Amino acid sequence: MEEENNLHGKYFSITEPQGTSTVIYQVNRTEKEYLKTSPKYTVERLEYAEEFVGRNKKKTFFVENPAPDGNPLVILSFAKERVVVNMGFLDYDIVKISKKPMPLKCTSIYNEEETEYKEFAYTPNMKRPISIIDPETTEEIKPTLYFDDETNEVKGKCKLKPHKQYFAFEIREHKDK
Repeated sequence: MEEENNLHGKYFSITEPQGTSTVIYQVNRTEKEYLKTSPKYTVERLEYAEEFVGRNKKKTFFVENPAPDGNPLVILSFAKERVVVNMGFLDYDIVKISKKPMPLKCTSIYNEEETEYKEFAYTPNMKRPISIIDPETTEEIKPTLYFDDETNEVKGKCKLKPHKQYFAFEIREHKDK
């Protein structure tokens, strides 16, 4: 079997119970040459295909160009008024759920007025250290891009609607005290 466009990847599936929607993010470590201008870690939402299996949904996720030493994953399961956060690791053809969680800062955001949240440096692939999700739709809030004249960079901000809750998470380096 020939590979098209030299795409290499791994697939894995999960079955969701009714009333739950799961999204998975791959955690990427920034290459050394970009560390001075970029965060140490970025997150990238995995694409998936969805099908119904009885009354439940089966989601098949795809990791493009998996790392030879594995890929850390953040698994978010949204249900009515709660989010279950799991850490995972794609190792060859197996997804392992971590017993020791990666440092993850989770925040619920709610404002009375429309607001802009968390300015970040733009990268062409839109990888960034933070993700803001609408828990009702599980869709990511897409940033608005603008040019910052002071820093001479393209940056992004997410606009949040008033009277609405959002789920935000960020991967940070764990520092022992």
